[in-house]
Amino acid sequence: MTGDIGRTRRPTMVDVANRAGVSLKTVSRVVNNEPNVQPDLIERVLAAVAELGFRRNHLASSLRSGQASATIGLLIEEIANPFYATIAGTAAEVVRQHDMMLIIASSEEDPARERQLLRDMCARRVDGLLVVPAGYDHSFLRTEVELGTPVVFLDRPAGGLAADTVLLDNRGGARAGVRRLVEAGHRRIGILLDSVGIHTMRERLDGAYDVLAPAGAPYDTRLVRDGIRDPAAAARTVADLLDRPDPPTAFFSLNNRITVGVIEELCRRGSDAALLGFDDFDLARLVPYPLTVIAYDTHELARVATELLFRRIEGDRSLPRTVVLPTELVARGAPPR
Repeated sequence: MTGDIGRTRRPTMVDVANRAGVSLKTVSRVVNNEPNVQPDLIERVLAAVAELGFRRNHLASSLRSGQASATIGLLIEEIANPFYATIAGTAAEVVRQHDMMLIIASSEEDPARERQLLRDMCARRVDGLLVVPAGYDHSFLRTEVELGTPVVFLDRPAGGLAADTVLLDNRGGARAGVRRLVEAGHRRIGILLDSVGIHTMRERLDGAYDVLAPAGAPYDTRLVRDGIRDPAAAARTVADLLDRPDPPTAFFSLNNRITVGVIEELCRRGSDAALLGFDDFDLARLVPYPLTVIAYDTHELARVATELLFRRIEGDRSLPRTVVLPTELVARGAPPR
C-alpha cells in the first residue's frame, strides 16, 4: 500500500496487513493475541497499527492486555427462536474460520433498542455488522459505513441505507404454496400472520394475493388475521374462523409458531382443512396432521450473508448487492387422508 489512506474512512485490518506486508490472517492472529506468531511479525503489525492510527486507543491497549478485539456484531430479533439461533450458530462458525469473535445481541423487534445496540457495537469498533432489522430507518449507520464499517442485512432489507442484503424468496414461496391450494380447489383460505409491519409478512401476504386474485377468490378481510404472536393466539383464531357459517377450507400460516397453533386446533376438532405453513420446523414430519411447508436453508442464509461481510472486510468495494435464496414446498406430517 502506498500513500496515506483517505480521511473519509476508518483504517481497516486490510490496511494494516498491506502496510505491514503480512497476510490478513496474520493481522487477525495478532489482534486476537493468538500464540505461535513470530515476534518480528507481531512488531510489524503493531508498528502498522500505530502508524495508521487503526483503533489507536482501543486496540493498542487490548493488544497489550491480551484481550481479543477482532469482532463481528450480529443483531437478531430473538435468540430463543430456532430460526435466529440457527443464524447465530452458522455465523459464529464462519466468523471462527476467519479467526474472529462474534458478538450477538437481540433487538426483541424494538426499533429503538435496535438503534441503541447497533450504536453500542459501533462504539466497540466491531469489524463488521450482520443485522436482521427491526426498524425501518437505518440511515443512522451511514456515517459508520462511510468510515469503513461494512454492514450486511439478512432476512429483511435495510431502510434508508444502501447495503448488502440476503433475503429469502418470500413472495415466490407464498405464490407456489397458495397456487397448490388453489389447484386443489380451495378458494376460502384463512391467512394468519404476525404483523404486516414486518417485511417478510408483507411479502408472503402479497404472494398469496398474487395467486388468489387471478383465481377468482374474493378478497375477504375477515379471512386475514393479523397480530398473531404465538401458538395459543393462532389456535384461538382458527377456532373463531371455523365457527363461522362459511369457514375456510384451508389455512395459510405465515410463520412456524403460528403453524403450531393452527395444527393444535385442527387436530382438536378433527378438521379436514388443508394447511400450508411458511417455515419448516423441528418435528414437523411427525405431527399428526398433513401439511405442506414452504422450506428454505437457514444455514445458507447465514453463511452467504457472513461470507459476503468478510469479502467487504477484505476490501471488496463493489456496489451493494441483494442476494435472494430459493424456497421449496415440502410435505410434512401424517399422510394425506
